Amino acid sequence: MSLSELAAQHGLTVSGARPPLGAYVRQLWARRHFIAAFATARLTAQYSQARLGQLWQLMTPLLNAAVYYVIFGRLMGTGKHVEDFVPFLVTGVFVWTFTANSIMAGARAISGNIGLVRALHFPRAALPVALALQQLQQLLFSLGALAAILVCCGQPPRASWLLAVPALALQAAFNTGLSMAMARLAAGAPDIAQLMPFLLRTWMYASGVMWSIRATVADAHLPHAVVLALQCNPAAVYIDLVRFALIESYDKAQLPPHVWALALGWGVLLGAGGFVYFWAAEERYGRG
Repeated sequence: MSLSELAAQHGLTVSGARPPLGAYVRQLWARRHFIAAFATARLTAQYSQARLGQLWQLMTPLLNAAVYYVIFGRLMGTGKHVEDFVPFLVTGVFVWTFTANSIMAGARAISGNIGLVRALHFPRAALPVALALQQLQQLLFSLGALAAILVCCGQPPRASWLLAVPALALQAAFNTGLSMAMARLAAGAPDIAQLMPFLLRTWMYASGVMWSIRATVADAHLPHAVVLALQCNPAAVYIDLVRFALIESYDKAQLPPHVWALALGWGVLLGAGGFVYFWAAEERYGRG
């Protein structure tokens, strides 16, 4: 009798073997309290060494928005073609930062916690999910500042602001799935984490953070494939939805109804697909 047959006869299994998908989901749900505590602890410790502490959660996107305002709004004149440019820009920066930070956190989810991965047995998806939750917590913390900026810029609270809730929920599902996909890719090829800032910067410029995709598409004679790619860009879709919810002048632009369908499709596709893609390599994490 071989060793594998002997082990099977006595109910022994391979250490770290990948469980079925349903069992894996149940294991992950059973550790939901750990995921929430881990995300909160990481958020609290993120700026613990800085004098301004948690204020950097607000200052980082605001400083980025200020730089983009000077470059694109003033020097390049982009703001002349966009109504309510400051609310338009700040909203885009906050929403984009949510996606970009989630992806960067996912790329380091395994390599940045390799000691934990090798020492303890738990569903590895808990790490990228927790880090995506950390970014959601940071966004929620920052929304108060975003609301204050909008009010100061003449955008009083309206009932349509509630539409930002489902838009950000779908974006969170998209971000979590993409974070898990990046966690698997970076676990096998750590250099991806070094490449991500350049890829994210390119994606940001194509997502209408500091310029209006709708105005550009209307004015420029672009190939149909380019127009379709810009309009279906998931980052641009979520940014558009939040702008539609928060900015009164954007509300009048009559956001096309297919944008909600795109947001739902991207959220489900990446949320479920990224989870399954990560689960399929469960046995490899922490080895080598």
